Amino acid sequence: MSRLFEALQKSEPDLSFDLPLAMQLTDELLKPVETESPQKESEEFAPSRRPKQDFAVAPELDQPLPSAPVTIKPDARLVCLTQKDSLAAEKFRFLAVRLRQLQQNRTVKKLLVTSTIPEEGKSMISANLALSLARKKRQRVLLVEGDLRRPTLYESFGLRRLPGVSEWLKSTSSEVRNIYHIEEAGLWFFPAGSLPENPMELMQSGRLAELMEQLTVWFDWIVIDSPPVLPLADTSVWSRLADGILLVAREGTTRKRELQRGLDTLDHSKLLGLVLNSSDSTDQSNYYQRYGPTQSTAQAKTE
Repeated sequence: MSRLFEALQKSEPDLSFDLPLAMQLTDELLKPVETESPQKESEEFAPSRRPKQDFAVAPELDQPLPSAPVTIKPDARLVCLTQKDSLAAEKFRFLAVRLRQLQQNRTVKKLLVTSTIPEEGKSMISANLALSLARKKRQRVLLVEGDLRRPTLYESFGLRRLPGVSEWLKSTSSEVRNIYHIEEAGLWFFPAGSLPENPMELMQSGRLAELMEQLTVWFDWIVIDSPPVLPLADTSVWSRLADGILLVAREGTTRKRELQRGLDTLDHSKLLGLVLNSSDSTDQSNYYQRYGPTQSTAQAKTE
């Protein structure tokens, strides 16, 4: 943890890299890869090309789900779609491989991605991680927009605000209808929906646990983009329902004290690792020489 804290003590938030990424993971996620590498995984499990259709039926669901057209915004930073050969995209594939390995030994299906404070890049991390997991064939991946106060994921995919989680929580029906298949990305998306007046009260009604129980049966991976840990309590509800947690911090923005407070509020038995966003890198030039220049960079830092 000391290396991460040293990075956070830097006072230069305006770094020169568009999307660098560093990951500090638990020992379980850092075990050597024996059977597959991120590069092999990305090639072997590239998403299949399916014909466009008006409705997409999620496996084991008996009702059609609307298919959502994707228009990627230039500033969305979905590198796993737009810059697949970049170092940043490679690091997301690396993380996806590690998570699949971990899933072989323990129950890890519902992944909560959060941060200590706003503007640390948790939504970007959530989207790219879901895209990486969805690259494997026959893997059903759901991206949940779990921030019911300030949702932004729908904008990254060029979507308008759609009915979603909040509408289901307000209803009395057990039927889940507002899951959208993003064809180009190869994953399903459950938007936050309309902004409720009291998100915390809605989430604590018991309906959210019922919803997650249904989704767990239908999907292989569920990536939840939740609100920041500080100062809201919403993430505590999501964390109780998740199998694993990834905490995002931004170099030059997140302070050591804030990070420690965030860590103190989370269940350490579920904490899979820390993702350091906007970190400086020392070996990016070597990667560029081998694969060509890109606008996104990343660096894996491990203890």
